[in-house]
Amino acid sequence: MKRNLLLFSFILFLSLKLSGQEEAEEASEREINAIVMPDSLAYKKNYSPRMQRLINDPLTPSKAAFFSAIIPGLGQTYLGQAWKVPIVYAAMGTSYYYFNLQNNQMKEYRTAYKNRQNGIFNDRFLEKDIPITTEQLLIGMDFHKNYRDIAMLLLAASYMLNILEANVSAHLLQFNVNDDLSIIPDLIFDERQSGLRLAVKF
Repeated sequence: MKRNLLLFSFILFLSLKLSGQEEAEEASEREINAIVMPDSLAYKKNYSPRMQRLINDPLTPSKAAFFSAIIPGLGQTYLGQAWKVPIVYAAMGTSYYYFNLQNNQMKEYRTAYKNRQNGIFNDRFLEKDIPITTEQLLIGMDFHKNYRDIAMLLLAASYMLNILEANVSAHLLQFNVNDDLSIIPDLIFDERQSGLRLAVKF
């Protein structure tokens, strides 16, 4: 009886030791996997409840684009990316500054040209060391007009890029980077057709 009890205790001790080793090995493997292949969904736990709502709402990209269309930079602020607002206004402000500068220069050349056509020769272009002729006023007017139009196009482009950037940022915010995503090739042999067809499942 005593011998059976000792044998049973020895077997129980070995089984506990083996199960303990297995648990330690599993824990060690989980730690290694966490370092090598971090769970991307774990990062979402650090998001605020508001950010989680933005990620889960399928209308977030449309709302961000709409807000940026109403007020430039508002869509970026809605997504919690307010640091982009100064960049948006710097691009639009620089474009508007050069638009206004070239427009004023064009108007000045045009006014001087009209005055000379009416016999009034009191513009500042005559006070230079080399006076600008009436024909040169037309060339200068066209020059500043072209650069004014370029600045206007840059202003419109920066406004449109502001809307596009808000929409793309919202889509990237909702982009699924879960480790469960995988590509599974599926070879399909079709007897009715000659050749081989490859289907890829995501």
